[in-house]
Amino acid sequence: MHHTTAMLIELGTIILALGLLGRFAGRVGFSPIPLYLLAGLAFGHGGILPLQASEEFVATGAEIGVILLLLLLGLEYSASELVTTLRTQYPSGAVDFVLNAVPGAVAALLLGWGPVAAVALAGVTWISSSGVIAKVLGDLRRLGNRETPVVLGVLVIEDLAMAVYLPILTALLAGVSLAGGAVTLLISLGTVGAVLYVALRHGRLISRAVSSDSAEMLLLVVLGLTLLVAGIAQQLQVSAAVGAFLVGIALSGEVAEGASTLLTPLRDLFAAVFFVFFGLNTDPASIPPVLLPALVLAFVTVGTKIATGYWAARRAGVSVKGRWRAGGTLVARGEFSIVIAGLAVGVEPRIGPLATAYVLILVILGPLTARWTEPVARRITRRKPSAALVQPGLESGEMGPGVGSDDPFSHNLAPRCASGESPVDAGADRNGMERREAWA
Repeated sequence: MHHTTAMLIELGTIILALGLLGRFAGRVGFSPIPLYLLAGLAFGHGGILPLQASEEFVATGAEIGVILLLLLLGLEYSASELVTTLRTQYPSGAVDFVLNAVPGAVAALLLGWGPVAAVALAGVTWISSSGVIAKVLGDLRRLGNRETPVVLGVLVIEDLAMAVYLPILTALLAGVSLAGGAVTLLISLGTVGAVLYVALRHGRLISRAVSSDSAEMLLLVVLGLTLLVAGIAQQLQVSAAVGAFLVGIALSGEVAEGASTLLTPLRDLFAAVFFVFFGLNTDPASIPPVLLPALVLAFVTVGTKIATGYWAARRAGVSVKGRWRAGGTLVARGEFSIVIAGLAVGVEPRIGPLATAYVLILVILGPLTARWTEPVARRITRRKPSAALVQPGLESGEMGPGVGSDDPFSHNLAPRCASGESPVDAGADRNGMERREAWA
């Protein structure tokens, strides 16, 4: 069979399978990420039906998928929102890093994988899945709850931290010297600072230059600019994904909304291809040896994420019920864990199978912990003697109808912003969550 013919047949089979899997996941109310990973394992080396002709094309599609994931993530935030979040939520971000990155680093060192793999596995266990969490918040009708801005604040800090973490990891994986790594870090920090400054001061001018009444022209300009900046960033060892993220931050207003609408279907397609590609490069036979470490790591980091959300919500003055809900919501890991593991497999091949098993476990457990952490904690902990003095139906420190409740009609976001802990304004908060739900 001709190579082009074989490639078209394989690509058609992959995309059709992804469509059917995504449809099934949507019907059962589940994230498609674990199904995409399983599809990659089935079509990959050592799988049921290994693919050969389309592997190079899928690899290129996977690179584009990572770039589009970060671009759309950047389009969700404005520079002012990021600066506000940094000012108000940085203590929660620091606690999140310590509690969730350290277990991954320690696990890699105990397994004898070395310091570079330790930095990579720390990122795998650190970053929560924005897409899965957004879907869970929508499904559980918690977009109007008081703890939701706390959850969003932690996610925004993690997303922004990636702009610093990924260049450091890329430099370590490339084997650069300490001086070279310091230069890379300075370039990354300088680039992020410069983009935030330009976006704050001249964001309207940039958006006006990119804007177009034609959807076709807007799509071509934004996509071309993103790929160009990503390539330049990769050449500077700053990471292509970070370059795409910064392009998204620089765009704002109607341009950002229009670009997000146009690029979301492309993002969904190529992101699915990325997860499949990661599975293609993971031999299913390599998963059982790392399954026990993955289970232990998942158990530990479920606890640390719940503790992170509880602490962050307590700092924001949220009620005890809301603290447990915030902690359970943050458990899911997904797209960024796979991105980081994909970068690191060249240094430590076993990190790929472990990350696959780890993400599969937590992307399944995440929606369950979001739903059941608070009821289970309520049953385990005894009621305080003063609970009888609390107004019936309300817990101490919890708001009444419209705020902090699970009523689907009580999405009044203004009181949440009055707490001073909201990472974004009410309108941007809701719009950003709706855009995230599209991917999940």
